[in-house]
Amino acid sequence: MKNIHIAYGHSGMTAQIPADNLLGIYESALPPAAADGYAEVVRAMDNPIDSPPLELLARGKNSCVIIASDHTRPVPSRFIIPEMLRRLRAGNPQIDITILIATGCHRETGKDELTAKFGQDIVDNEKIIIHNADDDRNMITLGTLPSGGALRINRLAVGCDLLVAEGFIEPHFFAGFSGGRKSVLPGIASRETVMANHCAEFINSPFARTGILENNPIHTDMLFAAEKAKLAFIVNVVINSEKKIVRAFAGNMQTAHLCGCDFLKQQCSIPIPPADIVITSNGGYPLDQNVYQAVKGMTAGEAVCRKGGVIILCASCSDGHGGEAFYRTLKEMDSPQKLLENISAIPRHATTPDQWQYQILVRIMAEFHIIIVTQHCDHQMIRDMKFDAASTIDEALKKAFDITGRNAKIAVIPDGVSIIAQRA
Repeated sequence: MKNIHIAYGHSGMTAQIPADNLLGIYESALPPAAADGYAEVVRAMDNPIDSPPLELLARGKNSCVIIASDHTRPVPSRFIIPEMLRRLRAGNPQIDITILIATGCHRETGKDELTAKFGQDIVDNEKIIIHNADDDRNMITLGTLPSGGALRINRLAVGCDLLVAEGFIEPHFFAGFSGGRKSVLPGIASRETVMANHCAEFINSPFARTGILENNPIHTDMLFAAEKAKLAFIVNVVINSEKKIVRAFAGNMQTAHLCGCDFLKQQCSIPIPPADIVITSNGGYPLDQNVYQAVKGMTAGEAVCRKGGVIILCASCSDGHGGEAFYRTLKEMDSPQKLLENISAIPRHATTPDQWQYQILVRIMAEFHIIIVTQHCDHQMIRDMKFDAASTIDEALKKAFDITGRNAKIAVIPDGVSIIAQRA
């Protein structure tokens, strides 16, 4: 038997896998975490890529907006935001700074969650505004996206003299990679703009996949939005499975981000033989708080699982399904295949809330049997959404073997959002 540890919630999950069935355990080859995460951020900001230092950018500016990640992203903001604030004020002590929380279309970030991200001092003493994608009064139109949709973003970002952002870079299941331009779209964009960018046509593109930027229509829209918003400087980090900083990248919104993506691609592109069963995760807390987010981890299984095989996804889903419309759509669907056909026929301008997430999900459900392993979520709700449910990996494996046979080959991907899985 082989012991495995899978990312799950705050603590992880362990199990034993029969050695004869195990193809392998596939993890990124990231170098060790920086000895001092804060020092790594300082190093990157001392050596900005294709950009003047943040201190110099702040000179002569009356106002600055820092776009910061929300509660669904494990960005180590405690290391990044204080240093950004320090440098902005070193360059211009009078600059008026607002931290704008990039919720995209997620729920509002709570005060306790803000404190956990930034620390009490920043929550008590800095101006923090939480973006609301549905607050049309606070949106400004900046033109038309390549997708044809209206580009509307938070007026705070448009009205400031200097727009900067923090974030992290990881493989992303349809944008190629997170970070960089994503701070603007979807981070601080209107729901209308996000809908246009996440349309069925673009999600169906073979280039809208993990680790791909070139010819990716979703990335093209996002980059256009960040350029129009005049995103001037980013501080992005690559983190490991323990959410510790491995490398930081700072400077020009596009080239600093690409440097981070290239670094990650070299470490995280992993060939995996076709498997009958894939055991994976959504990276643990905070990415596995709900079923909605957990779709990302499923795509790692999709990339390497044989058609008709089983994807076992470990995710706490302690926050439930992640969206009422998302839940209802899956509960009420006749079949994944039928829903996928219906979604594919929806034009760009008519994209509906959460459409992209269940489009990708039913694409996977149409090909594989999915078992969600959770001890923090109602199993009946999971079954209502047409998944199977289990409380432990052992329980899920028993169900998987009933479907695939006892000789099934198993691939284990402990953190499904940290790698670029490629079929060997």
